[in-house]
Amino acid sequence: MITPSLLEDVRSKFAHVDSCPFQGPRVFFENAGGALTLKSAVETSAKFAAIPDNQGRDNPAAHALVDIINTAKASAMEWFNASSGQVFVGESGTELLFRLIRTAVAGTSGGVLLGSTVEHPASRSAMNHWAEKLDRDYHLVPHDDALGLVAAQAYAEHVTPDTKVATILHTSPVTGMGMDLAAISAAIRAVAPDCFIIVDGIQHASHGLVDLEAANVDGYVVSPYKVFSRHGYGVAWVSDRLTALGPEQLDGGPTQSWEFGTRDTGAYATFQDVVDYFDWLGGAIGDAPTRRDRIEAAGGAIKTYEKTLTDAMLHGTGNLKGLAEMDGVHIVGGVDNPAREGLVCFWADTAAAADIVTALNKEGVRTHVRKADHYSGNILTPLGQTAAVRVSMCHYNSVDEVARFLSVMAQILDD
Repeated sequence: MITPSLLEDVRSKFAHVDSCPFQGPRVFFENAGGALTLKSAVETSAKFAAIPDNQGRDNPAAHALVDIINTAKASAMEWFNASSGQVFVGESGTELLFRLIRTAVAGTSGGVLLGSTVEHPASRSAMNHWAEKLDRDYHLVPHDDALGLVAAQAYAEHVTPDTKVATILHTSPVTGMGMDLAAISAAIRAVAPDCFIIVDGIQHASHGLVDLEAANVDGYVVSPYKVFSRHGYGVAWVSDRLTALGPEQLDGGPTQSWEFGTRDTGAYATFQDVVDYFDWLGGAIGDAPTRRDRIEAAGGAIKTYEKTLTDAMLHGTGNLKGLAEMDGVHIVGGVDNPAREGLVCFWADTAAAADIVTALNKEGVRTHVRKADHYSGNILTPLGQTAAVRVSMCHYNSVDEVARFLSVMAQILDD
């Protein structure tokens, strides 16, 4: 478990953990917009930004860069718990989802494309775009508005034997609820065993475990800036059967490669920092014998500790009322939802969401307003809301920071 002593060690590994370089001291509860960055990733970025050499040359620097990339790919495979397939980096998580979905849809013919209404537009827009371009049927599984998630049973009710490509959102960045990925995948494959399944894991990655052996999917995408690394790249895992469809490549180039042009070694190296951090955290918690075991221990500890944080935010801490006890406050997804992953989204009857976010920010508590736009309208509009406040936490946050948030919220709602 993450003890107070270990929490101090955890916080020491992140940049700007309690202070913004532009604002000064602040509580950072905007992790769903981008997590804090490991200090090691900052140092690694600077190191590789200064190296002029490229991979693929016959010189010591080029050879070293190739070794660093290959080591990072192997580490990422362990982090994903993938025994086959390959890992590669791209422009962003959204770009990678578009590319994987494009390859899957263009590589199949006829049949149905299947997604769900809970998904982020990164996957829904890609599926809709190619459904229109290639004249394919695109069906959406409705999510449960009250719970803020889509269940395996809902997919089971909509999947058909001619379902060719399906998308799954692992965790919602608006409701904060995690989907049962393995169960949804199993429900799809029970009816359409050859379906290509692509997963948006961007929100889930920092909050627990990724286990692709259990998931049985064909693609999984993360955005490293949401899992303790930096902006500017995304990481994807793809199955061998998805690669066999033939991703775009240069004429005469390697047919099994998903990479275009010269790779940014710093991207791979900073994701190595992420894997090393999970490894360190798992080792600090127990004495697991292998790196994957330590990664799993870290994921379990993160999930348990973040529940402590969200429980405190919902039910209170010390003499402070929780959000669920404040008059006129409504929690997206319900109060006691076991699918919650480090995030509480809410609205209040007596104050507009944007005004609450502004007031919190003035008091040094960073949160974010979600509006019923193309990013969040699929969640908020069915609830009859034009906006909500998103408070997103990570395992380096503290109960004291939650208490600060609740104290300010009490003042806001009393005014």
